[in-house]
Parts: sequence; C-alpha cells; structure tokens
Amino acid sequence: MKSLEELTRKNIWSLAPYSSARNEYAGREARVFLDANENPYNQPFNRYPDPLQLELKEVLGKLKRVPAECIFLGNGSDEAIDLPYRCFCEPGRDNVVAIEPTYGMYKVCADINDIEYRPVLLDGCYQTTAEKLLAATDEHTKIIWLCTPNNPTGNCLDRDEVLKVIQQFEGLVIVDEAYSDFSGQQPLRTELGKYPNLIVLNTMSKAWGCAAIRLGMAFASKEIIGIFNKVKYPYNINLLSQQQALEALKRPIDVEEWVRILLQERGRMMEAFSILPICEKVYPTDANFFLAKMTDATKIYNYLVDRGIIVRNRTRVQLCDNCLRITIGTKSENSELLSALRQYQ
Repeated sequence: MKSLEELTRKNIWSLAPYSSARNEYAGREARVFLDANENPYNQPFNRYPDPLQLELKEVLGKLKRVPAECIFLGNGSDEAIDLPYRCFCEPGRDNVVAIEPTYGMYKVCADINDIEYRPVLLDGCYQTTAEKLLAATDEHTKIIWLCTPNNPTGNCLDRDEVLKVIQQFEGLVIVDEAYSDFSGQQPLRTELGKYPNLIVLNTMSKAWGCAAIRLGMAFASKEIIGIFNKVKYPYNINLLSQQQALEALKRPIDVEEWVRILLQERGRMMEAFSILPICEKVYPTDANFFLAKMTDATKIYNYLVDRGIIVRNRTRVQLCDNCLRITIGTKSENSELLSALRQYQ
C-alpha cells in the first residue's frame, strides 16, 4: 500500500487536534475537577464523558480479539463511514470504488464530501471479483468499500476475492461487517495485523440489539485509529451510550441465544416464502434478513403497510427489481407477516 502519509489529506496529517480538558491529565488520578467549566451538581451527568472511551474499548477489545488501541468508536457506524472521507479523500479530486448494490450511506457520505463514487455492479449471484473492482480504480482512488454480508443482498462476498483486493490495492479497503455475527465466515478484524490498509466496521445495532444507543466501531491499525481520533469531535460518544454498551457486553450469552433463535427463524421464514405463490425467488443470505423477489413488490409492500407490517421495498435498487427485504423478527412477528401474505390476493 501507499504510505499512510501519502493517503491522508495534507491538512489532516498536519492537523493539531483539539485538546479536551479530559485529555490533558490522562493517566493521573484526580479528585477535584475545575477545568472544564462544568456544573458541579447533578452527578454523574454533569461531567463530560471519556473522549476516548478507554474502559469500553478494553472490554470490546477482549471480546472482539482486537487491541484497544486499534478500535475507534463512533456515533453509529455512520460516523465511522463518514470519517474516512474527511481524513483521506480530497474533495473534488479523489474517488472511491464500491460494489453495487450495497449500503446507501457509502454514497451519501461521498456526495456530502464531494468525492466521486464509482459503483461496480455485482453479478447475478451478487458476487464480484478483485479484477473488476481494481479495474475501476485510478491514481486518485483512495478507498474501496466492501460490505460482507452485504446489504441489501444478504450474502457474504467471496473471501478470496476480498483478500485479493486488500492485497493488491494501494489505498484503503474498508470492509463493513455489520452482519458478521449471523455468518459462519471468519471476521476479517482478526487479521488486521496482516493488512495495514484494512479497516473493518462493526456495530452494536444488529446482533447486540442496541440500535438505540448508536454505537459503531472501526477496527484498524493504531496509526489509522490515531488519525480518526484527531478528526472526530471530542466527546462523540455520550456517557449513557458508553454505560449501556458496557452493560450489554456483560451478556454475550444472551446475544448467542438471540442469534441462534434468529437463524432458526430465518430458515423457517425463507422456507415459507419459497412456497408462497406471490414469491418468485428467495436469495441465499448470511445476515439477519433475506431478499425475496415478488410478483409485484410495490403492491405487496403497500398491502403490508395498510396492515401495519413494515418490510423494505428494494425494487428501485439495481439488481433488486421487485424485491422485498425481510428482517427476521420475533416468532410472532414473523408469523403475522406470513399470515398476511397468505391472505394476499
């Protein structure tokens, strides 16, 4: 890969980050806090939270098998998606490459940051090759985005092709593993030491059932994480989110059970969909959702909305014509959806 200095925007590389009051005495004990213009009353909410979330990162690091210094925590994965544009991509000059279809925020953040976005269409099996992705790059390509398991298609990308991209591309490769807990594939975050240009995203929103606390993660070399920490807002993760995440991480057995149940229900739902007269195809999935090609996705979607059942209509997405994306819910929610579809005429 190119050196990190070459990849980083010049103004970011030379940036002097904001030094918060909590950073300046880090590593030493303190009892009296008269440095940050805080109100001394209404504890503990009167104090600014740890700007680097050190306690939370230590717990996460053990669970995810990643050193704490190689973890960035963001306000949802969306912050971890936006930061690479701000750190590495020069507006109006650089570009990124991504698979298509995929998670829409990669393009939204590219547009916000005035970065050219180059989509590479997946094949009929929702796969691609390193050759196709690399062919879309040029000397101004800073990032290749890969989502695996992919959203909205649900499937894992071919791991060998993903590794070829990481090994052959001179820029950064960002692999979004938001749904990896539902897949049998080994997560790439465990191989960070082999690939200095790799950034892996993960989230508390899916398997951990904590979408409301908005906690996303990026795993990368400590040098890349250091650049993220220079650019992020000082107190980007509030105290309540940090506390709730720590509580959730005490219950990994609950998460394992939730995943087991969801995978069981996923199999039941996919089998039931496959015999619905209004379903033409159910696509393979490695996530907590699946994609189904319907006879008339928009009409069926509106029918379900009228009955208070919300799924995702993906018919306007490339390669997803007439497709609905179905998230796996509780057994009773899933059964209610199936009952409504069986009554559809």
